Amino acid sequence: MTAPGVCMSILNARYSKDGRGTLTNPEKFLNQDYQQLKQYCLIRRVRYIDDMFPPDKTSIGENILTPSDLNRVQWLRPAKIVSNPSFVVDGVSRFDFGQGMVEDCWFLASIGALTFQDHIFQQVVPLEQTFDDDDYCGLFHFRFWRFGRWVDVIIDDKLPTINGRLIFVHSKDLTEFWPALMEKAYAKVCGSYSDMNAGTPAEALVDFTGGVHMCVNLSDPPPNLWDLMLRAGQFKSLMGCGTHQGETSANTVLPNGLVQGHAYGVTGVKQLVSQGTVVNLVRLWNPWGKGEWNGDWSDQSPLWQTVSPQDLEMCREVADDGEFWMLMEDFCKFYSELDICCLCPEFLDGSSSSHWNTSFYEGRWVAGTTAGGCMNYMDSFWTNPQYRVKIESLLGDCAKTQGGKNMLVSLMQKPDKRNRRLVENLYIGFSVFEVPDEYKREMGKFPQSFFKTNRPVVQTKPYMDAREVMEFMMLKPGDYLIVPSTYGPNETASFLLTILAKAETHVHENSGGHNHEHKHAEEPMAVENGGNDDNKKTLFRQFSDKYEEVDAEQLQKLLNENILKGDLKAGGFSVDACRSMVALMDTSVTGKLNSQEFVRLWKKVVTYKDIFFRTDVSRTGTLSLSELRNAIMAIGMRVSDDMLNLMALRYGASTGHMTLESFISLVLRFECMYKIFKQLSDGMTMALRESEWMYISMYT
Repeated sequence: MTAPGVCMSILNARYSKDGRGTLTNPEKFLNQDYQQLKQYCLIRRVRYIDDMFPPDKTSIGENILTPSDLNRVQWLRPAKIVSNPSFVVDGVSRFDFGQGMVEDCWFLASIGALTFQDHIFQQVVPLEQTFDDDDYCGLFHFRFWRFGRWVDVIIDDKLPTINGRLIFVHSKDLTEFWPALMEKAYAKVCGSYSDMNAGTPAEALVDFTGGVHMCVNLSDPPPNLWDLMLRAGQFKSLMGCGTHQGETSANTVLPNGLVQGHAYGVTGVKQLVSQGTVVNLVRLWNPWGKGEWNGDWSDQSPLWQTVSPQDLEMCREVADDGEFWMLMEDFCKFYSELDICCLCPEFLDGSSSSHWNTSFYEGRWVAGTTAGGCMNYMDSFWTNPQYRVKIESLLGDCAKTQGGKNMLVSLMQKPDKRNRRLVENLYIGFSVFEVPDEYKREMGKFPQSFFKTNRPVVQTKPYMDAREVMEFMMLKPGDYLIVPSTYGPNETASFLLTILAKAETHVHENSGGHNHEHKHAEEPMAVENGGNDDNKKTLFRQFSDKYEEVDAEQLQKLLNENILKGDLKAGGFSVDACRSMVALMDTSVTGKLNSQEFVRLWKKVVTYKDIFFRTDVSRTGTLSLSELRNAIMAIGMRVSDDMLNLMALRYGASTGHMTLESFISLVLRFECMYKIFKQLSDGMTMALRESEWMYISMYT
């Protein structure tokens, strides 16, 4: 039996803190354990078949093969395709393979770049895998970085063929199978082979490294682009790019030899002297394995006769292998974007004296509570997740570069669908605000008034429907607030915020105090408590038993037909809700409430009712989820965004509103749990952390 969702979320968060999801301890994708499955197959002498990515039509997916071709597909193991299969033959190279019937040039271009960096390649592709009889069971595995975590992905080695030939990526040496198996593993991550249709190199480059990603708009390149590409090469970065899209989605080959809407790998940069003039050249590779640029500095260009014999021998190779050189200016003219991905952020400024600090933060926009939209929606913008950042001054040799760009902020939205083709990216972006002195002591979420009087110092423009957006910026030492958001309000999605800073930087989520602690905000609103205690006890005796106690059914009548009569919009409290109240207030542990316990409950109910209607500014008789935080604060509590989202999920209606009954049930439990865990956490070590207990208690 699998763990409940909220418990699983807590376990995943704990595993992450304990090092699971790192490169040395990757998560098991779909909970499949490579070592266990391998031992099982070897002991029983069976060949592995992956039931999570079965060798059938569902794994191929839709719209990449005609129905007749789909019926002809046979899934064969390499030993059935060739007599002597190998995982790797004579090392790995970008020239090992060519693209098949899937339009995944973005993925293959990234593999081409990956083959240049052996240490990164071996992180993704464990090279100890073989087809040797003693260790072979038809099971292989690969590692990819997925939205903040490394995952270990296992597959069987049954590959789709027609007439005995691979229909997707294939090696030029027919006995080599690492490219086809790696493509299959990534197809499993995406959902199917068809889910790999169309993409950008950035996606695969990040998934191969989990590193620092920078995207450069080549239509408006930075003046130091050449220096940036040189540094990227020196720091063993992976680089990819794409040509401009044509009028259609077709990959049309232009007269200059380039393919429209096509991904290429950047495989080198070189500075040469031609006729006394320094020229900057970029080397590119077409993952089709053929088809090249035919302009200046192409394989057949006469300009190669103007360089030194040494440079000619080193750089020029006349072959239709898909690889070619072109002038830097032509590169910026004919390509739209350049993606650079590196394991270390030092390539950003080329300085080895400065240590860059990297922080990751997972968050979520939830419609009605924490999805406030962009600054066009000022009334709700403040409800978005907020992150406080304190940047210290640079020290030592690193201080010499004070004033240059010192922070890279990346916002990546996480998919909510298993299949990549079903994911619809929202328009996302973020704003960075400098925190003025009067707000530096502020604890918790900054209110709407802050954003009305303070403008962002950095902002992503425009908002993009991309997997990831980023800004490279210069921020002087001080306090800042980062607010990630979707463009429109009430759009639900999860995200990963990455902050890379050259200086010492302190970051915390800003919704409910440091480390998601629940802090008292202010004294609760003063309200009338509904008459004196004698009147309450008189009413109580009319419904109590001979022992002057009431059970859940009797409490239900008291609340629905007397105390809250006329205020309830959803049919009143259920028996289950009343049982929960009895359990929370029953200090004598009898399963019933005596008169004193009932009076305490009555006072709380009347207090919460009054706060409910005071914060119901829309006068609908229900609380919108955006009003819920105000109501919780009016009671004298602060909650983090995570806890607020959990409250909305557990107690809110599908319409995005909360009734009085649900609000009272919620606050009774929240207040009780808070007091209990506050007492337990004082000087005691619990098996579950306080925040984890709170999450489970609020959700169950």
